[in-house]
Amino acid sequence: MKKYDKLITNAAGRVVPTIINGEKHIPFMGVGKYKPTGRKYAPPISTCADYPEDGNKLLPGLKDALIKAVLKDGMTISTHHHFRNGDLIANQIFDIANELGVKDLRWYPSASFPCQEHLIKYLEDGTINRIEGSMNGPLGRFASLGKMKGLGVLRSHGGRYQAIQDGEVKIDIAVIAAPTADAFGNANGVNGDAACGLLGFALGDSQYADKVIVVTDNLVPFPAIPWQIHGNYVDYVVEVDKVGLPEKIVSGTTQITKSPDRLLIAEITAQFCEEAGLIYDGFSYQAGAGGTALSIGNYFGDILRKNNWKASFIRAGSNKYPVELLEDGVVGYILDGQTFDHEGIRSMRENPNHVNTSPFTSYNYHGKGNFASLVDIVVLGATEVDVNFNANVVSHSDGYLLHGIGGWQNTLFGKTTIMPIPLFRDRIPVIRDEVTTLCAPGEMIDVIVTERGIAINPLRKDLIEKTKNSGLTIKTIEELKKEAEDICGVPEKPNLSDEIIAVIKWVDGTVIDSVYKVIE
Repeated sequence: MKKYDKLITNAAGRVVPTIINGEKHIPFMGVGKYKPTGRKYAPPISTCADYPEDGNKLLPGLKDALIKAVLKDGMTISTHHHFRNGDLIANQIFDIANELGVKDLRWYPSASFPCQEHLIKYLEDGTINRIEGSMNGPLGRFASLGKMKGLGVLRSHGGRYQAIQDGEVKIDIAVIAAPTADAFGNANGVNGDAACGLLGFALGDSQYADKVIVVTDNLVPFPAIPWQIHGNYVDYVVEVDKVGLPEKIVSGTTQITKSPDRLLIAEITAQFCEEAGLIYDGFSYQAGAGGTALSIGNYFGDILRKNNWKASFIRAGSNKYPVELLEDGVVGYILDGQTFDHEGIRSMRENPNHVNTSPFTSYNYHGKGNFASLVDIVVLGATEVDVNFNANVVSHSDGYLLHGIGGWQNTLFGKTTIMPIPLFRDRIPVIRDEVTTLCAPGEMIDVIVTERGIAINPLRKDLIEKTKNSGLTIKTIEELKKEAEDICGVPEKPNLSDEIIAVIKWVDGTVIDSVYKVIE
């Protein structure tokens, strides 16, 4: 089977394959242009006659469950990443597959982390054919060098759910590691030693996979409440010693930045939002868990308190900082997609206004709306942007594929999308003539904030008008690019071959760009 075939130039001007790993795919047609047809995919119908009347679905071990689920060559195996770099289960799945002599598997994680570098040997020996999910760190570097047998496919969190729902990706076996579960298969992430907050990234897997295995290290009597995963979707339950390492589940990046430049960027971003009238009583926002974004959230909190205003909700990957805003009454709700620290986990467990969400409600573009478009201000990072406001979040300027998309693409549909980014990193300008990898078309990016000035997308004439008499340093994106190059020099282009090693999907499942092999 060829990795890819039938190259075409899509609506973004990027060359992409329409045959990927032997399957047909649709090239990007423009934002909102592709309209799906047909009906949602459905898994096989099950019957209670095949399951224990006492509700006990326990099996002795993960190997027993995989054998009972009839693990065989060519299957698609899915996992979730709520344990982040503390995951202990994904590696075990493929250890067992290798032991059983199973080959040519497609791994469909909601994200991968450096802890799964262990799987490179299975990519090399053919146990795993390819990864269709983010490839962070070592796995991304491996793929970038053209070593993966199949073609990688990177999707956003919402795009992943869309692909499952639409039947683009049929999951044969979903393995859902859970900090707490009962023998019936009900499971949650807010209780247990390995508590990670929520299990929303595994929702689609549980609903649509042919076979679903729940693995837990905290087996409790029925019912495991809250049941974020419903046992009615689950085939088998396995109890193990540990599903995740608590000290590595919590992200190491969830601290306010101490960098003077980053703090300045955060302050400028908050000032821009205030002067442009984007912050008001009842507004909503989304910000990530990185140091700059957390600083911006704190500044937003100060503005709300100063005016005696209250934000209606924060769309979050949560940690202690938005939790403080919620508990102080400055915010009405946290709508949480991923929990990054113990305070976030505690809050979700205790506070009914801290709500666990899933990619279905938040981000699925093939639904009857999602609440990404209801968010007033979206604050995002990027590895690169270009003079047309196109943005890249998966590869570096050297071409290496080192990050996942996450919910980044999905959040772009908020009312105002702002990217606070340094003008250069390691003396490499961030603003380019053209991004190395296109993850979002420029029409989706409204404002670029740097430590040396702000560039507003010419499409946002309203923002240009509102800030023209402010004290803010407003520049064109070309001016910012020139300023960076005057300091650092014009950056070299990455050394890439014409061999495609992965593709980037847009939120609607169409192919927006190709990722090329790096020549060392």
